[in-house]
Amino acid sequence: MSVDAYRRLYREVGDRWHWRDRNAWTDAQLAHHLARREITIWECLSDRQSAGYFELDRRDDGSVEIAYFGLRPEFFGRGIGKTMLTRAAEEAWALGAIRVWLHTCTLDSAHALPNYLARGFVQFRRETFTAELPDDE
Repeated sequence: MSVDAYRRLYREVGDRWHWRDRNAWTDAQLAHHLARREITIWECLSDRQSAGYFELDRRDDGSVEIAYFGLRPEFFGRGIGKTMLTRAAEEAWALGAIRVWLHTCTLDSAHALPNYLARGFVQFRRETFTAELPDDE
């Protein structure tokens, strides 16, 4: 996946949820990340339109993290997230994972955790962090 295509997906999916970390990466840093053999990116298409994406990160311990997962807002409420999360987990297991995992937080959609639980994920730990977002957010 090209850096420009990745940045488009990351922005269109993540802006609403305050994803910021990858925005700080240079094009060279992002290109290096995307070229790593441990990283796979899957874009979800619905009627030839980009609906969202997920990013898998194979780890040295044999696990696969669903590092990023989300939909573009215009595709909310169609059941696509359920299907896409099922596919993300299937692809992670197909990579030979001994464990598939992900993170969520209170900035995510209220539908995120129920979707994860309904797809067979188990809540491992709950942590509370306090952080202030800029006033314009």
